[in-house]
Amino acid sequence: MSCYDCVVKANISVQMASFEEIQVKELSKRTSGHAFEVILSPSTPDAKGEFPLSPLKKKATSLDEIKKKLDAAQERRKSHEAEVLKQLAEKREHEKEVILKAMEESCNFSKMAQEKLNQKLEANKENRSARMAALNEKFKEKEKKIEEVRKNKEAMKGRE
Repeated sequence: MSCYDCVVKANISVQMASFEEIQVKELSKRTSGHAFEVILSPSTPDAKGEFPLSPLKKKATSLDEIKKKLDAAQERRKSHEAEVLKQLAEKREHEKEVILKAMEESCNFSKMAQEKLNQKLEANKENRSARMAALNEKFKEKEKKIEEVRKNKEAMKGRE
């Protein structure tokens, strides 16, 4: 599309816009293209703007309406406070549950540790008893051997 096409189309759109109470004014030409200003309604001195010059007058509020609004605000505050208290109660309940669970796990761990210790002590006691019994058996065997050697020695002395 050439620049000439842009100008022609702009001129056509300006002519068509004037029929529909829309004005299109061409601003300065730029190296990057054309600039246009679009005016949607004609500027006449008697035309009213969209925004009034003075602020809108508020209707007078009655005492009943004010009380209703205050009561509604109070209800909102109460409901918000109740919600916050409910959340705090839930949080405390959760904390209690966590503490109880931790205490229970600690108790279970202590019981398991005590049971393991008792099993180890029992195993050590049994091992000690078994070793002592083995040593006693060994000593008895040695005593028998020593007794046998004495008897043999006495028998040899008696023959001599």
